[in-house]
Amino acid sequence: MILLLSPAKTLDYESPLPDLAATRPRFAEEAIATAQAASKLSARKLGKLMSISDKLSKLNADRYSDFAGQEERPAIYAFSGDVYIGLEARTLDEPAIGFAQDHVRILSGLYGLLRPLDLIRPYRLEMGTRWAPGRKNNLYELWGNKISDAIAADLLADGSDTIVNCASREYWHAIDQAPPKGVRIVTIDFREDGPKGLSFISFNAKRARGMMARWMCEHRITNPDDLRGFDSDGYAFTADGSDESVWRFVRKRRIAA
Repeated sequence: MILLLSPAKTLDYESPLPDLAATRPRFAEEAIATAQAASKLSARKLGKLMSISDKLSKLNADRYSDFAGQEERPAIYAFSGDVYIGLEARTLDEPAIGFAQDHVRILSGLYGLLRPLDLIRPYRLEMGTRWAPGRKNNLYELWGNKISDAIAADLLADGSDTIVNCASREYWHAIDQAPPKGVRIVTIDFREDGPKGLSFISFNAKRARGMMARWMCEHRITNPDDLRGFDSDGYAFTADGSDESVWRFVRKRRIAA
């Protein structure tokens, strides 16, 4: 079983790191080539492509201009957005991190597909960016079947046939355009039960995706059906709204005291 997460825009290259053996991304050369192409874009162009501020545009232009000189750290500790706040990787013990290395994958516009301990340099390049090196129109075209093929290889090595999709639509499309054959795909849907019924709140859903990945690693879940037992932070599986390919988890509305 492989659980997929999206990366984060927010990065942390300052907090102390645990003493764990890091790994090299399987698409490291592709990432370097893409970064070199991005280094030829002006800060203004980068800002327009990714709809980011002038400050962030300059920061990322500087990163790409000296990409090889940037610090590296494992992806699971470098990303620090909502998903990774929910994951709380720094408080996972070494066996749980080892389990994550085998069963969690992070999709990336620059690196394609990452294992948690794969070393990455700081970057900003969302999968949905309408740019790519060479004659490709976007990153979906650039990656093509590579990401799906890599996941299929990981599933084969694991002896399993299930992808648990905890990624955003933007990143899942990199798989959905050419899904691995003969693979069971389960998409996780997190909802909040409020006064007006069920609602999807992006901030909460992102954190819940990270919490599910953590729960899976802590409990060493290898049977996908056992994920229905996920109960962190008040979430619970519900058959209402779920089917074979979508599993819904609902958290009851919290009433202030």
